[in-house]
Amino acid sequence: MIENELHPVRKVILAGLDRQNAEFDYEMIELANLAEANYMEVVGTVTQKLERPNAATYFGKGKVEELKEAVEYYEADMVVTNDELSPSQIRNLESGTGAGIMDRTALILDIFASRAKTKVAKLQVAIAQLQYQLPRLRTSMNVRLDQQTGGGGGSFTSRGAGETKLETNRRHIEHQLSLLRQELKDVEADDQTRRARREKESIKNVALVGYTNAGKSTIMNGLVRRYGENQDKTVFQADMLFATLETSVRKLNLPDNQNFLLSDTVGFVSKLPHGLVAAFRATLAEAAQADLLLQVVDYADENYKEMMSTTAKTLKEIGVGDIPMITIYNKADKIEGMSFPDRDGDTLTLSAQDDASLDMLIEVIRQHIYSDHVQTKVLIPFEQGQLVSELNEQASVHSIDYVEAGTMMDVTLTPVQAARFAAYVVD
Repeated sequence: MIENELHPVRKVILAGLDRQNAEFDYEMIELANLAEANYMEVVGTVTQKLERPNAATYFGKGKVEELKEAVEYYEADMVVTNDELSPSQIRNLESGTGAGIMDRTALILDIFASRAKTKVAKLQVAIAQLQYQLPRLRTSMNVRLDQQTGGGGGSFTSRGAGETKLETNRRHIEHQLSLLRQELKDVEADDQTRRARREKESIKNVALVGYTNAGKSTIMNGLVRRYGENQDKTVFQADMLFATLETSVRKLNLPDNQNFLLSDTVGFVSKLPHGLVAAFRATLAEAAQADLLLQVVDYADENYKEMMSTTAKTLKEIGVGDIPMITIYNKADKIEGMSFPDRDGDTLTLSAQDDASLDMLIEVIRQHIYSDHVQTKVLIPFEQGQLVSELNEQASVHSIDYVEAGTMMDVTLTPVQAARFAAYVVD
């Protein structure tokens, strides 16, 4: 249970239907982790084997009664279900259990709302919240519209006072959705312009992707501290799901004057709400434009294969494909007897806390993103000494000799640099 003065802990009971799904146990463990990430204390779990949800109450009648007894016994504030529920199922379960009902989708939206910090993240969450809320409107429900505008974020479950009529609510929400989508489109256009500028400058982009809490931010911080242009600009990291929702980009400068951009993207989770898929697509634009993906896997988690499957499905759903990928089995230091760092092709086993692991990772990244760089010799006339300075500052220089005709340099050049210095290349 996470302690936080700003977030009073709520007692919750987890509820799920086991439909003979091989991943059900893992989904319930993940649901508990999501609840903890949302400052909830899980006091009990109720499950039922059922081929399909009851259309009216999700659970069967007898199980609803059992759930009511559990709520009373544990003095729970809320029931959190593993599946997304229909509006009528939520109402009927609230009536049958005497407790508030939050489904998995609302839980994830709640977490996203509390963690969103940047304008883009707030806009994405606000849109997803309204999309979730729209089909669940009731004539007598309190609708919090004032803070949904302008990327409002805020807690999804705490609603303001005042009731509005159903049609007024619907029109208001649809209007807000239209405004928010346009605002998000404008912000994304600015981001696209920045990415286009980087592409023109021929700076390579490497993106960290993977399941939430796999260690992406830890890897990024380790590399930033060693090679960052600004070594103090680390990103927030914590041992919880969705510790950060922001896509952070840092420039790394290697000792030989080669550099690249490293992006830390929001983590994935199974059964991602449909309303957030579009938000992920925008947030992961850096990954979609990357030259190389680093899939980070929590190797110490017994469910790591399911996590990898979730990552693959999400990347496919948001349209990120055919980009070279390195698989990083992280947290090897937490596995007894595990030898690391270790490499098998494009698969690495390492610990983000280990310097030797980070050295190996950098070397593999280098081999991938600099494969189109060319090593050549250039002869720069003495009167063009500024070009020698430029190469010393921006290229990887292996040797320098002074000959009668000028300065002979053995250098490794990017494609852009190779084109710029083509007239000075000597055989």
